[in-house]
Order: sequence, then structure tokens, then C-alpha cells
Amino acid sequence: MNALDTTLSLLAAAVLGVVAFRMLQLPPILGYLVVGILIGPFGLRFAEDSAVTHEMAEFGVVFLMFSIGLEFSLSKLMSMRKAVFGLGMAQVVVTIASSFLLGAVASAWLPRYFQIGWEAAFALGGALAMSSTAIVSKMLTERLELESLHGRQIISVLLFQDLAVVPLLILVPALAAHSKDVVQTLAWASGKAVLVLLLLLVVGQRIMRTWFTIVVRRRSQELFMLNLLFITLGAAWLTEKAGLSMALGAFVAGMLISETEFRHQVEEDIKPFRDVLLGLFFITIGMLLNWRLVWDHLWLVMLLFIGPMLLKLVLITGLARAFGSSVSVALRTGLALAQAGEFGFVLLNQAGDLQLIDPQLLQLILASMVLSMLTSPFILAKSDAIVMKFSANEWMMQSLALTQIAARTMTSKKHVIIAGFGRSGQSLARLLEEEKIDYHALDLDPDRVHEAQTAGANVSYGDAARRESLMAAGIHRAAALVVTYTSTASALKVLHFVNEINPALPVIVRSHDDVDLEKLRAAGATEVVPELMEGSLMLASHALVMLGIPLRRVVHRVQAAREARYESLRGFFRGASDVADSPEAMQIRLHTIVLNERANAIGKMLGELQLAEIGADVHTVRRGRVRQEHHDSMLLQAGDIVVVRGTSEAVARAEQRLLK
Repeated sequence: MNALDTTLSLLAAAVLGVVAFRMLQLPPILGYLVVGILIGPFGLRFAEDSAVTHEMAEFGVVFLMFSIGLEFSLSKLMSMRKAVFGLGMAQVVVTIASSFLLGAVASAWLPRYFQIGWEAAFALGGALAMSSTAIVSKMLTERLELESLHGRQIISVLLFQDLAVVPLLILVPALAAHSKDVVQTLAWASGKAVLVLLLLLVVGQRIMRTWFTIVVRRRSQELFMLNLLFITLGAAWLTEKAGLSMALGAFVAGMLISETEFRHQVEEDIKPFRDVLLGLFFITIGMLLNWRLVWDHLWLVMLLFIGPMLLKLVLITGLARAFGSSVSVALRTGLALAQAGEFGFVLLNQAGDLQLIDPQLLQLILASMVLSMLTSPFILAKSDAIVMKFSANEWMMQSLALTQIAARTMTSKKHVIIAGFGRSGQSLARLLEEEKIDYHALDLDPDRVHEAQTAGANVSYGDAARRESLMAAGIHRAAALVVTYTSTASALKVLHFVNEINPALPVIVRSHDDVDLEKLRAAGATEVVPELMEGSLMLASHALVMLGIPLRRVVHRVQAAREARYESLRGFFRGASDVADSPEAMQIRLHTIVLNERANAIGKMLGELQLAEIGADVHTVRRGRVRQEHHDSMLLQAGDIVVVRGTSEAVARAEQRLLK
């Protein structure tokens, strides 16, 4: 297969794999791994394990390290330093030390291909220490646990793991040099790393901001992207030529850009390259898996799958307890970080290329790591039940939290429950206080809750998407409930429990735009406030007042738009800059259709076309320069301009019906 054949095979398989796993609501990374197993040389043989695939995979790691460098900042690191350099460092060091111990035991008691040297034990320990940033961070985000106590602790450990990859990628090749003087070899590798890093950090820091400013002033998106790719790959090339890892150069480049004001733009622009190439990296990992060998040694694979996961669970839980975490927080941290990680595959590949590990053992370890990542989402989904079972005081702690919420709302009647105490929630609370209306807020950020409580705000730590929290907040006695954040998934959970417990309670939900408007209304929301729509209304009202339109008339128009559920504002003409919005198929959009002389709709009444049946409706009809009052009995003529409204799919069907 040539490069084009290989690339097309990988891309086609990636698309099918990601679609399937998205439908199952599983992380795409698992889809990539499974696809690699299926199409690889040990599966259906649609793709080869060639130099082309390895080069594409390496570029995926380069862009991942660049993204991690963008997230790395001294201020963020200092705010989390205790967890990062305390628990995070301890986890990596203890895991590597455990690997040395297990390697010695394996060499003494197990078969030949399990006998490994101390260099291989170090590489395996580094790989074992890694956890999946992609899977864990996604699951924490979906479960709204990023700002919880265990969420912060997990992210801190993941951050140190990502940082630890940099020296590990330098040390493993140095140890594999088989030099008689290991100290000299390490000193030479460290010296080169320091020299290159100084060159990049000192010289690069001085020119990066200036150079990006020059590029940005040219006002060319194309030039900005070219410059971004040049910086990333150039830094990777420089470190590779110095005998170091390409990923190290990319990490430093990202770190340099993170200190500039262009960081967020760069982060958005690099995402497509990172996600696509990283996906190809995981496919190549799956392609390495020889399932026949795994089947022949299934009991060993299961041992290597269960053993390391249990080891990491015990180590991380014990270390978290030693650093002062409660049993439940420590156990949640251990469960989240027990699986293998992306950089574990990188280190494992590196050890295999350096011939530190027997190929047969490498296959078995690879299979066990893939299995651990496949099972990780299911373990995280059941983490609450597991913690409840093994943590004797978890019930007590949750009961105490609910009791504190109940104690604060016990005397409240006709109060407002505020779900989320961010900026919007706090603004609402202040207005309610001015009107002498009681409220009680629930929020999952412990720092915010502590500061707000100290300042006298009526807020408690709790998840509004849980039945117990809503019951404790007095949902039976409340006058209204307001969801102030824009997570549709969480809002739907809140609405489900409200309909079950107190269906008569008015619920006001905030959303980002009109994409989920109907879904939230169907779930029972009394009012849905799309912030983009409200922003448009406020902007328009100020503009009309400035143009001399009477204030009463402006207020009437705004009120009419709200009473019509923003119907007149829904839908918009899409442009090239809108591709980063919500998925196109879900967006209500406007589309202009010009009826030519051969159009199917000419001479027909508007009602005959039955556009409503396909989910579209006519927004406006223009004849010449005049906007027409359209109705079902209106006869369409050649040259008419019909503006239809609906989802992308409905608009496409409407255009087909009007023209063909």
C-alpha cells in the first residue's frame, strides 16, 4: 500500500469507529483503538503497520504535547502545587519503584519472556504510571465533577503525569544505550536537553510574542495557521536533531505560546490537527495488537489487565489518604486513575523500538492496556456505587451535606432554588435579595461556596441534578427553580426530578442558544432563556432607542418577541465563520432559494408544497424588491426569492422540493 492507500484506509476506519462509539456515548479514543485492532495486520488487514502510519502517529503525539504545553502555566501550577508536586509526583515515583520490585520478582519466578532488565522495568514503570487524560477529563466534565474535591485532585495528578512524560522520554533512550557508564550517558542526554531547552526558552521567549504580533497584524487566518504549524513542527524538528524527543520540542513551543495573548486562538486552531492525528495514533496502537497471541495467552492478559489496575488503585488511594484526603475522595481518585494512558502507549512503543522488552511480552502488555482503557468509562460510571459500598463514612458524609442544605432551607417557604451559583446565579440572588425574596443556591465549586457562605449568601455545596439535593433544598415548598448554567444534559436531569417530585413548580432554564429550546420545553421547562437571543434583543433595543424609536414601542417589540418564544429571531444565515458552532444538523438556520424558470414550485400554491411536513417553514417571500405577505394560497412565480427556515436537513429537503 502506498501513502494515499494507507491514509484513506485509516481515515475511513476512523470515521466509522468514531460514529459507532459516539452513538454508544463512549469516548472516541476507544473507537480508534478497536478500529486499529480490526483493520490492522493481525485483523482484517485493511491497513499495514508501516513507516507511514508510524510517522502520522508520531505527529499526533507531537500535537498532543503541544496542547499540553498550552495548558501549562506557572500561575496554574502554583495554585495546584501541593496536589501536583505532592500527590502527583509521589504517584509517579512510587509506581516506577513498584515496577522495579515486580520486575525483579518476575525475573526470578516467571517464564523467560517475563524476565526483564532494570532498564525495561523503568520504562514499564513509566508507562504504568500514566493514566488517560482524554478519557478521565471527558468523563469528569460530563459528570460535572471537574471542580469537586476528587476532580481537582485527579486533574492535578494527570497534570504531573503529563509533565513527567518529558523527562521519561529523554531517560528511556539514554538508559537503553547500554553504555558502560550509565551516569555519563544520562549526563550527556541531560546536557543536550538543557542546552536545547535554554535555546528554546530564552531565545524563543524573546521572539515569540513579537513574531506572533507581526503575523497577526497581517490579518490573514491562512498565514496564522501556517505560522502555527511552522512553530510547532520547527520546535519538534530542533529537539529531534538534538537526539531528543519531537514531543519535547512541541511541549516547549506550546508552553512559550501559553504566555502570550494568542494562546486561546492557537488552542482553537490546533484542535483539528491534534484530534485527527491523535486519533490516527490510537489506531496504530490498536494495529499492534496480535489478538491471536492474546487468545493463546488469555489468562496472562487478564492477569496483566487486572493486576496493574488493582495495583494503581491501591497505590493512588493509599497516597491520596496519606496526603489528607477522605476515604471517599481517595477512592474516587484511585478509580479514575487506575487505567492506562495515552503516554503509556508512547513509552511502551519507545521501549519496543529500543528492544528493551520481548516482543511477545510487549503484545500481552499492550492488550492489557487496551482492555483497561476500554473498561475505564464503565468503572467511572459506577464509581458512586463502588464508593458507597467500600467507604463506610460516605453515606454519613453525603447525609451530612444534605442535612446542612435542609437546615438552611427548613424555615423557607415560597423561596427560589438557584441551580448554579456562578455569575448569573449570583446576579439573580442579588436581585431577589433586593425584592426581599428568599432563595437557596446549590453549587459544586467548594471554594465558591465557602467564600459566598462566609459573605452571607444562602448557598450550599450540592448537585442540583440529584434528587436528594433538590429534596433537601425544599423543592416541595419552593416557588420557582432557576437553572443558571448552560449544560443541557444537567438541566434535563433537573427537569426530570422536578416533574417527578413537584410538577407544578415553575422552572426557568438558561441555554446558550436556541438549539435545545424545544427539547428543554418538552422536558417541562416553563421558560427557556437563550442567552444569545436575549443578547440580540438587548442590542436591538438599545439601537432602536438610539435611533429615536419611542421607548414604549421598543419595549413592546421586545415583549412580543419573548411572548412568541423568540420565533421571529430563530434561524440565521450561516457563514464560513459559523462552522465551529453547535453541530450543523441541530441548528435552526435560514436559507435563501431563488426560483428559476425551471423550478418545480412555479405556478403552485405555497400550501401545495407541504414544507411543514418535512420540518421546514417559509420565513419570507420577496418578489423583486418587495417583501410579500405569504400564505398557503400564494402562487409562486419565476424570480421569487423564498427564505426557508429549519434544520440543515429540513432546509435541504425544502430546497429539493421547491426546485426539483
